[in-house]
Amino acid sequence: MTSVTDIVPPGVVTGDDLVTLLEHARANGYAIPAVNCTSSSTANSVLEAARKANSPVMIQVSNGGGAFLCGKGLKVTESSIIGSVALAMHVRSVAKYYGIPVVLHSDHCAKKLLPWFDGMLKADEEFYAKYGEPLFSSHMLDLSEEPDEENIAICVEYFKRMAPMKIWLEMEIGITGGEEDGVNNENVDPEKLYTSPEQVYAVYDALSKIGSMFSVAAAFGNVHGVYKPGNVVLSPERLGKHQAYTKKMINSPLEKPIFLVMHGGSGSTDEEIGTAVKHGVIKMNIDTDTQWAYWDGLRKFESDKHDYLQQQIGNPTGPDAPNKKFYDPRVWIRKAEESMVSRVITSCEKLGSAGKYPAVKEGGAPQLGEVKAGINPALYVLAGAALGSAATLLTKVILK
Repeated sequence: MTSVTDIVPPGVVTGDDLVTLLEHARANGYAIPAVNCTSSSTANSVLEAARKANSPVMIQVSNGGGAFLCGKGLKVTESSIIGSVALAMHVRSVAKYYGIPVVLHSDHCAKKLLPWFDGMLKADEEFYAKYGEPLFSSHMLDLSEEPDEENIAICVEYFKRMAPMKIWLEMEIGITGGEEDGVNNENVDPEKLYTSPEQVYAVYDALSKIGSMFSVAAAFGNVHGVYKPGNVVLSPERLGKHQAYTKKMINSPLEKPIFLVMHGGSGSTDEEIGTAVKHGVIKMNIDTDTQWAYWDGLRKFESDKHDYLQQQIGNPTGPDAPNKKFYDPRVWIRKAEESMVSRVITSCEKLGSAGKYPAVKEGGAPQLGEVKAGINPALYVLAGAALGSAATLLTKVILK
């Protein structure tokens, strides 16, 4: 097996480096944990875990997570955009120092949240125009609540805009149950929790005409949130049928021609996760379990040091004893981080990514932009946008 350290650099990866990383994961039977982050603290926890596990990792931000990171006291319509970009800039400032590849990703974007998506793409375009790469590595459109035709059509239009910058697109077809970040699918028709091979191929057929940098979140009974194993019927073997059907339709030499992702993995058994990865899942979302881990670290600290956290002065050692070293945020936040680090390492081990990328222990630099020599990259974006618009116009003329 080719060592991924020889072909992918540490730090935030985009474009061809991202493709190489995901192809390596698919070819070598492992998936990369994608962890939702809402602060620099949670992002640093993920980076620390990946460094300790010698694993590539994905840091992703949701619409609500971006708004929280911006500051809940700031009531502006662009808060989700501002916070998401801020998280990306923070990760770009520190990622390379951790010595492992990091994918910067935005999570579920429903139709009602498209202005958030547009804002992040604008930031990508501005960053690309200056430095020749996008700010983010990838973005997700989740239009699974819409009819398939509309879902795919909107994805096609956005992918035309993203492809010139080599931004990866993740899309969802078939619905992930449960509730996450304001999108509630708790009462959805159970049949919609299972995507068909024909649906997945329709996505492949439409997007592959634009580019190859895309992945599909195909539902196989997944549910967001926490549940006990056995309470939800997962059928990860269905993913193998998707691969086989598309392979047949395009006569692909690859056994797994589609990049697949897994959502709603909390509570999944090791066997279910393993089956999903075997069938081409290269990314698994993690949120509920890491949220609990972060809180649990704080909960245990408060329980252990309760009597030292009731006032600034006075504790079991004496009425005049100061408690600053207990209530200092750096102390109890660190306990939360340590617990989250442990949980992310567990995910790396379960997904098989642990040990795949021995962390580079020396060097590092911020990745906030380095002007590229040669043709102005903005011209590529403009050319891609023009070609996309022309193709759309031609399609409309033909359909008339």
